[in-house]
Amino acid sequence: MTTARVISVSSDGSHRFSKPTRESITLVAGLGVEGDAHFGATVQHLSRVRRDPTQPNLRQVHLIHRELFDEVTADLAPGQLGENVTTDGLDLLGLPRGTRLRLGEEAVIELTGLRNPCVQIDRFEPGLLKQVVGTDADGATVRKAGVMAVVVTGGVVRPGDPIEVRLPAEPFSALAPV
Repeated sequence: MTTARVISVSSDGSHRFSKPTRESITLVAGLGVEGDAHFGATVQHLSRVRRDPTQPNLRQVHLIHRELFDEVTADLAPGQLGENVTTDGLDLLGLPRGTRLRLGEEAVIELTGLRNPCVQIDRFEPGLLKQVVGTDADGATVRKAGVMAVVVTGGVVRPGDPIEVRLPAEPFSALAPV
């Protein structure tokens, strides 16, 4: 059995597509990644701010599973798709909404939904959007570009930290784009 763990953490104070990797990030309850452009209780994603700046920020922390890098043709490294936390050994996309993940000793986040990737992914690497968004056998859209979360309990997160999964009460609700 593989132990789920954090393999990389990233943040950027500016709204850019990729985020530089860090030795650690600090999560702040209700706000997100300290010093990151998406830090705040209300939406920080630029297109969402234009629509309604009072919406709650359900996208405080972006996580991508390292295994995605093996599924695409692009040569990717942690942080390049804009994620704050790159995981290993955890099926992020298969977890239900409301799942809590303890990252390291203290930090706890709650999954709010799927990242809905946009055209910026093709600007980063032409053709990558089609590799991270597709359809299943039934014609339903499948999004593979990670999950979004809010911070429940703050703390420092570092590469190598273990990840503990706490599922919500049943019945489970599937993750949907946020």
